[in-house]
Amino acid sequence: MATTIKYADVEVGTELPAQTFPVTRATLVQYAGASGDFNPIHWNEKFAVEVGLPDVIAHGMFTMAEAIRVVTDWTGDPAAVVEYGVRFTKPVVVPNDDKGAEIAVSAKVAAKLDDNRVRVDLTAMSAGQKVLGMSRAVVQLA
Repeated sequence: MATTIKYADVEVGTELPAQTFPVTRATLVQYAGASGDFNPIHWNEKFAVEVGLPDVIAHGMFTMAEAIRVVTDWTGDPAAVVEYGVRFTKPVVVPNDDKGAEIAVSAKVAAKLDDNRVRVDLTAMSAGQKVLGMSRAVVQLA
């Protein structure tokens, strides 16, 4: 699988299609099982509140993984992402209701680099707060 996005067709400021990702308590339990991260702040409301959190929160790595989907969906090739890093700024709080939470992600090309690579800056928001800071990916284009 290789990206079909051509370096020559991309300019600084190109916006990637934004996406919103739902997060429920069931999602967190499934992620805990897959990742092996069973920290109770991600599934036990009583424990999360006792340690000073407003409620159960999503795993940081889960939040990071959901955000990069905007880039991998754009390129059509997850292997096109050659670097990715974030700072965790706020937790994604996941209430125990039918709605849960949402992570809204937007992204744009911030720089054209050498060797057909671009830097993509991402913005991830939940409940009106930025949940990832300095979220950047370097992407290899065709």
